[in-house]
Amino acid sequence: MRIANLLAGLVLAAGPVWAETLTLTETPVTEWKAVYGRVEARESVPARARIGGLVEELTVSEGDLVESGQKIALVRDDKIVFQIAALDAQIDALKAQLATAETELARGQALVDRGVSTRQQLDQLRTTVDVVRGQIASAEAERAVIAQRASEGEVLAPGAGRVLTVPATVGAVVLPGEMIATIGGGGFFLRLAIPERHSESLQEGAEIRMHSEGVDTAGRIAKIYPQIESGRVIADVEVDGLDTAFVNARILVRLPIGERTALLIPENAVRTRSGLDFVTVQAGEGHADRVVVLGEPIIRNDQPMVEVLSGLTPGDVLVTP
Repeated sequence: MRIANLLAGLVLAAGPVWAETLTLTETPVTEWKAVYGRVEARESVPARARIGGLVEELTVSEGDLVESGQKIALVRDDKIVFQIAALDAQIDALKAQLATAETELARGQALVDRGVSTRQQLDQLRTTVDVVRGQIASAEAERAVIAQRASEGEVLAPGAGRVLTVPATVGAVVLPGEMIATIGGGGFFLRLAIPERHSESLQEGAEIRMHSEGVDTAGRIAKIYPQIESGRVIADVEVDGLDTAFVNARILVRLPIGERTALLIPENAVRTRSGLDFVTVQAGEGHADRVVVLGEPIIRNDQPMVEVLSGLTPGDVLVTP
């Protein structure tokens, strides 16, 4: 038993057992470029005041989630109350005039029936009644317009999403059309600004890789905008489970910009001694160790591979364990 254990120890000390060979060829690999993307809302819609006045209520702040049509603020214009009161008084006066005109019309009709008055006078009385009724209808329509303006003091969320900015404050004076808050909705995505020289290599649907909080995830390029801004191409990337707690947060992204050829070898074929990386190749009828300079690890067909930058050439026969 002791002899068997000693032989096993000698085998292990001698190094790995080389069993397979691999003829090296250049393999196309995707070239990646690291850029920063920003988390942005697909739609950034301002919620605006429809009337001017004082901001009486403000029910949201930055970061709140809102639903479409939700009341987020109230703008009050005191002049509207006085305008409605003036129109109510005018309508009451017109209704009193209408009652008098209808009484005169009924009396005129009775006089015409007895032959005391003429039909011309009756037509004048009837015209007076119609004019007063028209004035009442006009005043009531004007009052409805003013009442509608009063209801438009409620500022509603234009869509569902997260409140990004709230430039208004309670007690501030706002004008019609002034922005009360900005709502980010329609989902969130990463927006990239990529150097113009890489524009031809970008394709919609291409996979991207991102690194956030120590976790690597994947996404895809959903849209490439045709307009170049400041020498950069703008692209939107969709990522499942994107953290949207902070809008405009920067996340490191790696995106494909082309292909190149490289020598790839299995990771387990590399041995490190004294700070140097060695691989074993066939040399005639025997084996020889070579020092290699390695690049980044690459997953190829679910197998961990590593790129060889120098030390090997296409056609070399690699011996692997």
